[in-house]
Amino acid sequence: MGSDINIKNKKASFEYLFLETFVAGIKLLGTEIKSIREGKANISDAFCTFINEELYVRNLHISEYSHGSFYNHEAKRDRKLLLTKKELKKLLVKSQDKGLTVIPFKIFISNRGFAKMEIALAQGKKSFDKRDALKEKDVKREMDKAMKNFS
Repeated sequence: MGSDINIKNKKASFEYLFLETFVAGIKLLGTEIKSIREGKANISDAFCTFINEELYVRNLHISEYSHGSFYNHEAKRDRKLLLTKKELKKLLVKSQDKGLTVIPFKIFISNRGFAKMEIALAQGKKSFDKRDALKEKDVKREMDKAMKNFS
């Protein structure tokens, strides 16, 4: 049942260096999962934070479901992320280190039909790291173009 829903935060991989990644479940309402299955979610402004030793994602925008009635959900609300206690403790300790944060970078639907979010323990990149990433991207694009013209 795993579908092709794959909502990414492309800016996150440019802004941050991912040190470690985790897959977390998301506690959603009925109309929220229906909107995600339609592909109507935006995680570009989203970030993760700890509230009472539980991990929440904030500023995750899930559009209201088109066929929802007065049961429709609020578009930007805090949503709980479901991880094991061991993973939560590890993230809590590491995120308190200087310069480390927890970033959501992908939402997808699992084989069983549940919405999952890939999160990463990340460190902010410096401006010269970003320039290096752009250079590598340009070189790769030119190589692909040359290979295409060659064959």
